[in-house]
Amino acid sequence: MRHVWCKFTAGSRRSGLLLIPLAVFLSGCTNLWQTYAGGERRGVSSSLVEYLYPGGEEPPPLSDSIPRLNVPLRVGLAFVPSAAQTDQPVLSEATKSQLLDHVREQFLDREYIAEIEVISDAYMRTGQGFTSLEQISRIYKLDVMALVSYDQVVAYDDTTASFLYWTIIGAYVVKGSKNDVQTFVDTAVFDIPTRQLLFRAPGIDKSTSKSTLIDSADDLRQMRTAGFTHAMDDMSDNLAIELNKFEFRIQEDPSVAQVVSRDGGSGGGGAAFYVACLLLIMASLGRRI
Repeated sequence: MRHVWCKFTAGSRRSGLLLIPLAVFLSGCTNLWQTYAGGERRGVSSSLVEYLYPGGEEPPPLSDSIPRLNVPLRVGLAFVPSAAQTDQPVLSEATKSQLLDHVREQFLDREYIAEIEVISDAYMRTGQGFTSLEQISRIYKLDVMALVSYDQVVAYDDTTASFLYWTIIGAYVVKGSKNDVQTFVDTAVFDIPTRQLLFRAPGIDKSTSKSTLIDSADDLRQMRTAGFTHAMDDMSDNLAIELNKFEFRIQEDPSVAQVVSRDGGSGGGGAAFYVACLLLIMASLGRRI
């Protein structure tokens, strides 16, 4: 009897030892699943208003001064840095540069644009407000600045199939996690000397996917990066539309901006805006005579 009991006890110990790694694995999966269970929302953002008017600074009264645009223009393009320290670094410096370079390439062929300089985060984080922008403009010899602010909200939850996460296979093969990513970007173009907003253009993207528990984090990270890419593409399309509208506004109303030719500038006369520039200069000379 004692021999049988000892044999049973030894077998139970061996089985128990085999179950320890399995229990640890399931415990880890359970903790990971509990992290996602019940759903969660988080996001990253940057505020144009907080950057230009830090510390609750009040915007100045509207100025009557008319922006003076020296064509061809030198334009600065930059992301508005986030003031929140808790934001996760979804966009690396390299990714930001790639996104801005893509926007830059789409507008370099405009004859009234001499250059578009992509400004790095290192310069943007040295200060805040228009005073900081004026310092950057002197370094790069800029006429206007295009500032890209953003807001991305991420929501993830579990579907009814997520109960299978309690099994080993389920965590790997069952797509029980639902990910939603909404991305909004907005580009505001300012005349630096007068600090006036010339025009702005938004861009949005919304995407939804389902993934397994194991792949959920990687899929979500890829979705967030893709969300910025698609939103920036949408913004670029809208920016071209708003830029065309701005061209016609200048033709119809000279008080929107005063356009002058830069000494030594080049660019031909094919573009509608450049033709409008020449007409405005001629009209101004006519009024003086």
